[in-house]
Amino acid sequence: MASDYIPVSRVEGKASRQAHADLPDGTFERELGKEGFFGPAAMMYHKHPPTAWNNWSGPLRPRAFDLNKLDSGTPSFWDAPAVLQNASVKVRYWNLDKPMDYLARNGDGDELLFVHRGAGALFCDYGHLDYAKGDYLVLPRSTMWRLAPSEPTLVLAIECTNGSYKLPDRGMLGKHAQFDPAILDSPKIDDAFLAQQDETEWKVLIKRRGEISTVTYPFNPLDAVGWQGDLSVVRLNVKDIRPLVSARYHLPPSAHTTFVGDRFVICTFVPRPFEEDEGALKIPFFHNNDDYDEVLFYHDGDFFSRDNIEAGMVTWHPCGFTHGPHPKALQRMFVQPKKETDEYAVMLDTRDALEMGPGAQAVENPDYAESWKVDGAPVTNPVVPRHAAE
Repeated sequence: MASDYIPVSRVEGKASRQAHADLPDGTFERELGKEGFFGPAAMMYHKHPPTAWNNWSGPLRPRAFDLNKLDSGTPSFWDAPAVLQNASVKVRYWNLDKPMDYLARNGDGDELLFVHRGAGALFCDYGHLDYAKGDYLVLPRSTMWRLAPSEPTLVLAIECTNGSYKLPDRGMLGKHAQFDPAILDSPKIDDAFLAQQDETEWKVLIKRRGEISTVTYPFNPLDAVGWQGDLSVVRLNVKDIRPLVSARYHLPPSAHTTFVGDRFVICTFVPRPFEEDEGALKIPFFHNNDDYDEVLFYHDGDFFSRDNIEAGMVTWHPCGFTHGPHPKALQRMFVQPKKETDEYAVMLDTRDALEMGPGAQAVENPDYAESWKVDGAPVTNPVVPRHAAE
């Protein structure tokens, strides 16, 4: 039986013996990897930043979208504009300022609601659960639900099409790393849930195979008085995530995986201390998009690796080219590194190519690919190597 990859292990020319640390003087590291940082990889050491291009043409390019400019207030959740999508995942952006007077139900897959702004109550088959800024709400497939905001609510919705959300395998870290499963909250059959039950007409808007069907009840079908089992809606707030850190090594994005879907993962970046070792990179390293499309939704804070990016924006780096920190961020981190990051962001990595939805097309920044251009003197790398191989 053949192995998955052709085995190669060697050092050629001027290179570091440790990835993401002790770069040869005056070089910039670029990682070429397979399977989203889990497969075989090679580290290249270049004279120039790998993103120091001066022109782009053709459909493949880094893209950015300002969802703050999107008209995302819609009659129903299912009308929320699509941002990005493929056969395994669909991303929508939704603005809600009043309680839903209907129930939603997704027959196409699990739904994940990330609360970018706002607060309120979730009512669903399983009961009542309050939500607030920074909450992930994971809704199993075919759950009936509605939101009743107490503050205007902005939601990034990520559908796991024809699949289920799971927790990542944390391996030798154990199941309590990053967040303990005990921190996951589930709805309650409480007084608030019982009080919303009534005998008036309610409609359930069900999505299946991308089409909406409406079922009308002469009563509120969220009328459960109890339940038992190991399937439920769960809530996780980004501030309850305890990130993995290393003082001597810049960990890859995959170390921050929060949920796993079918052919995609969702990672969460939260504040963490920068690496302390003198020779360790303190910024995201340049790398190719080999096998995955990478999407970042910027939620809150100071996004240190990007220039002119604010909360509510999205960047999309399709598979097929090298990307990394912007030049100003690169220079700033080399010269005056801060002690810790101050950012919250949601990352979506998809194994299959994404397509832009109408929402993204309406608010794209067409000049984003030009933002890596360097004005004036080129960025230099003053990191002093200690274990470089000749």
